[in-house]
Amino acid sequence: MIKIGITGQNGFVGSHLYNSLELYPDEFERVDFQKDFFENGDSLDTFVSQCDVIIHLAAMNRHENAEVIYKTNIGLVSKLIASLNRTNSKPHLIMSSSSQEERDNLYGKSKKEGRQALVHWAKEANATFTGMIIPNVFGPFGRPYYNSVVATFSHQIANGETPEIQVDGNLNLIYVGELVDEILKAIRERKNEEQYVVPHTAKAKVSQILQLLQNYKSEYQDKGEIPEINNNFELNLFNTYRCYMDILNHFPVKFQQHTDPRGSFVEVVRLGVGGQVSFSTTVPGITRGNHFHTRKIERFAVIKGKALIQLRKIGTNEVLDFYLDGNEPAYVDMPIWYTHNIKNIGEEVLYTNFWINEAYDPDDADTYFENV
Repeated sequence: MIKIGITGQNGFVGSHLYNSLELYPDEFERVDFQKDFFENGDSLDTFVSQCDVIIHLAAMNRHENAEVIYKTNIGLVSKLIASLNRTNSKPHLIMSSSSQEERDNLYGKSKKEGRQALVHWAKEANATFTGMIIPNVFGPFGRPYYNSVVATFSHQIANGETPEIQVDGNLNLIYVGELVDEILKAIRERKNEEQYVVPHTAKAKVSQILQLLQNYKSEYQDKGEIPEINNNFELNLFNTYRCYMDILNHFPVKFQQHTDPRGSFVEVVRLGVGGQVSFSTTVPGITRGNHFHTRKIERFAVIKGKALIQLRKIGTNEVLDFYLDGNEPAYVDMPIWYTHNIKNIGEEVLYTNFWINEAYDPDDADTYFENV
């Protein structure tokens, strides 16, 4: 069992990494980190001394005063090194640096000098060090106006605001889930590399990203249609966008029923992608689900009976309740990293249609069980 601690575990990348480690309970054990540890030497020492691996993600990205960014980031590295020396700890140390290292700004300078200081520590301590030079990271739950232009645009578009392009440059991008995979690979391989340039997985102009996000707004958020998705980058971007919607007020979405003397007809899902459609009956009092996905797009459509659909974002306690009734057929889509279930709360059999964007593969199910 590898004991892993993450400085900055509540940040954008840190929270994704922290939650992903829980998917491998037989391989990794998480050592809890809190931001105030850096202000308390004893707490930091206790944390450091428990870890087989430390991923140093804690850093300041933006501030109106660039000197504050520089001093903060260098200070965090200095405190970490001091604690490592006080406790005589020699964990495998992984640091996230930035492709801005070579740019003429104090943020890039702070990341480069911090990485070099940890390289020096590792050589002196005869420890393993991985310095990761990371491209632009995007993904669900990033902070608008702070983490990435994708986060900012997604937040603005989903909430009816109008984004503005400052510079229409080409961006080298990596999805946060792909970055987590790179970090896990470095841990498993004990990668000892002072300057490992993490390859980007996509490249796009800012205007191209904006156009795709605006399309997701018009097709998915406004019309309920699953948009055309041509590659992994577009899938990751679409899943990112969905997480910025106000899902509690958006769902459930009522279907349009077409009724005549024969009965009624409802279109359940209109697709720009393929996938798998399934149907289930659920007897009263029974609950299905209690699992989450990290990449799949999924729709639950209630067509007969009464149901309670519940969602809870992994790592939080707030449960979102959606009540659906087959007399007014409606659907709820499942965001990634939200555990979800559906319960028959009526007195008759519940009829539900399920759609998911990829056929079930038992060897790569992307289904992780956790009670809502």
